[in-house]
Amino acid sequence: MAFRKKGLASYGEVSVQAGTAYADSVQLIQMLFDGLIDSLSAAEGQIERNEIEAKGESLSRATRILLGLQGSLDSEKGGEIAANLADLYDYCTRRLLHANLKNDLEAIQEIKRLISDIREAWAQVPELMQQQQQHLASAG
Repeated sequence: MAFRKKGLASYGEVSVQAGTAYADSVQLIQMLFDGLIDSLSAAEGQIERNEIEAKGESLSRATRILLGLQGSLDSEKGGEIAANLADLYDYCTRRLLHANLKNDLEAIQEIKRLISDIREAWAQVPELMQQQQQHLASAG
């Protein structure tokens, strides 16, 4: 009996650690989205003020973040959603290149809208995870 309790306690610890690691990943992705949106906002102002070098740095940072997000996708586990996000990130990367070359505010604003929508959906992940854990706990 004591062995069983110890095993259950260990399982609980692993479950909490796995949940924490997953929550940390969710927060990291949220931070990347926030950094991307901040870079895009900075680039908008820099284009308006004709700060070409700063704009290039902001859009370069935004591109690196997009590539990082794209690289973090797990196509095996993510399936169609991961493939769609990869396509979206690729599209945004190409639009950023265009925006940088042409000082195109509309392209930056389009990317910002797309990424903001994804960011809003991603912000719901922790709540969905909590609901799933509660459902699993009540079912078990």
